[in-house]
Amino acid sequence: MSTDRVVIGGATGFMGRYLAARLRDAGREVVTISRSGSDLSWGDQDGIDAAVDGSSLVIGLAGKSVNCRYTPRNRAEIFRSRLDTTAALSRAISRAATPPPLWVNSSTATIYRHAEDRPMTESSGEIGTGFSVEVAKAWERALFADALPGTRRVALRSAIVLGDGGVLEPLRTLARRGLGGPQYDGFWPVGPARRAAGTAHLPGARRGRQRFSWIHIEDVARIIEFLEETPALEGPVNAASPHPVDNAAFMATVRRVLGAKVGPPMPRWMLELGAIGIRTETELVLKSRWVLPEKLTAAGFTFRYPDLEEAVRASFAVADVSSGPRAA
Repeated sequence: MSTDRVVIGGATGFMGRYLAARLRDAGREVVTISRSGSDLSWGDQDGIDAAVDGSSLVIGLAGKSVNCRYTPRNRAEIFRSRLDTTAALSRAISRAATPPPLWVNSSTATIYRHAEDRPMTESSGEIGTGFSVEVAKAWERALFADALPGTRRVALRSAIVLGDGGVLEPLRTLARRGLGGPQYDGFWPVGPARRAAGTAHLPGARRGRQRFSWIHIEDVARIIEFLEETPALEGPVNAASPHPVDNAAFMATVRRVLGAKVGPPMPRWMLELGAIGIRTETELVLKSRWVLPEKLTAAGFTFRYPDLEEAVRASFAVADVSSGPRAA
């Protein structure tokens, strides 16, 4: 790998910190952008322009976390934080005398519909509806809005990212407290305001059978490296393990790896009350995300963590010392 410059927008989050450290360890110059605590701030367009000009790779990760209640204020900030930062990177690339050959920008596998019947791929996947989908669609439109003939663009439609931190940290705590069971969907009253805003999750898969597509953070980094080396790949690219599971199997794996013996199911009403208490949304665990990495597989990408248990063990830094049969 070359030792030239990589610009990372949104470098203070879970993925950004990991990628910046990995790229620096590989000997590359890394310039980071965020609201604070980075080399550049989003308000410094001149600085962003200078960093992007002559760089070999731009990675866009910025955006307010969707792990929040979808209030009007939060919904507006979720949109603004993605669209404004993506536009800033696009402006910098359009002004560059030597534009970067590749711009990889975050998107999300949530762009696809709730899927229980078949997996979603880049060629045959169906785009869903609702607030989260509209965010993803707008994010991708911003990525491809400007004419940038010298720069290949990839919208990385990432599944849930596993690693040391991120989504697994609260699950570790729940599992150790005996609350690491599957999340069961069911009826929950939804008012007209949430329906109008597209934030209402309607009942779908039952008994924890909603599909769970995931990817380990090391494979996200390896995919970006692979994209640099594979100029034929562009447009939307699904970043997801080729072996998705369902919610019940995922939670069983977390419990098994942590040695948690008890994990009763969590019904919808309990999830909703808990989500209100910790200021998040149940869609994050109840929507069925069934995504396959069609483009990456066809291009010959090999996953370091194709199977869930190994990925969870690596995330928790737990060695597999079992020798007997594993409980489901």
